Amino acid sequence: MEKLRIGLALTGSYCTYDKVLAAAKALAKKYTVTAIMSEHASETDSRFGTAAEFAARLKEITGRPLICSIRDAEPIGPMDYFDVLVVAPCTGNTAAKLAAGITDTCVTMAVKSHLRGGKPVVIAFGSNDGLSASARNIGELLNRKHYYFVPFYQDAPEAKPCSLASDYSLLEATILAAAEGKQLQPLLC
Repeated sequence: MEKLRIGLALTGSYCTYDKVLAAAKALAKKYTVTAIMSEHASETDSRFGTAAEFAARLKEITGRPLICSIRDAEPIGPMDYFDVLVVAPCTGNTAAKLAAGITDTCVTMAVKSHLRGGKPVVIAFGSNDGLSASARNIGELLNRKHYYFVPFYQDAPEAKPCSLASDYSLLEATILAAAEGKQLQPLLC
């Protein structure tokens, strides 16, 4: 089999970026990885670091230019860029847009474009409202063809009883399962 081509799309859950970057580094050693950053992710500095720092680290890890605009994300499907597209971290906001079919960021465009070829999209969900406002969107995406989830768990059940986070140690296994059209189990850690 040829080297797997992975698109790695980051949205605005900045507190998760260290886990995502560590996962990206491990993936890039084995696969061809191209990073996509939502407009907010590529432009917003946070208490976790600057957008420029994260972009520079992603470019260094992948050795490839970033995709950071709707215009640049649109050809992903027609030009067959990836075998698997991963949205990590996927915020509640992005999950809601995907569930509703809203395409107003480069990440949602990347997903829409990738799905037109019937290819797998892996969601590494992370949100403080995963078991409240975002629960119905998770359910909607779980019922859709070509969507696969990195197994997730309540990350702080006492302090944040509605918060969910993905287990990034299972990201590669989820990607490989999704490439074969399977959901890695168990879904709940």
